[in-house]
Amino acid sequence: MANFPTIRIRTRRKYYRLIFTGLMAMIMSLIISSALLLVKVGYVDGFFAELMHSWGLAFMFAWPSAYICAYLIQEHVLSRIEFY
Repeated sequence: MANFPTIRIRTRRKYYRLIFTGLMAMIMSLIISSALLLVKVGYVDGFFAELMHSWGLAFMFAWPSAYICAYLIQEHVLSRIEFY
């Protein structure tokens, strides 16, 4: 089996929430766009072109909303729970 090099990126800790919510929004918007497109029209010609269009549109809404929701939950909900 091929031994591929591991890619590591170093960045400041303050960007953690931004990167995390960006990746989560990207993956979730892809899954939801795919599922809704399959349910609505099925697998048709031009499916991937339509998927890329709907995914881009969904991601424009998903990232800001995920960032705001993550902030609100972490700062205002989880801060009131005592974990042990």
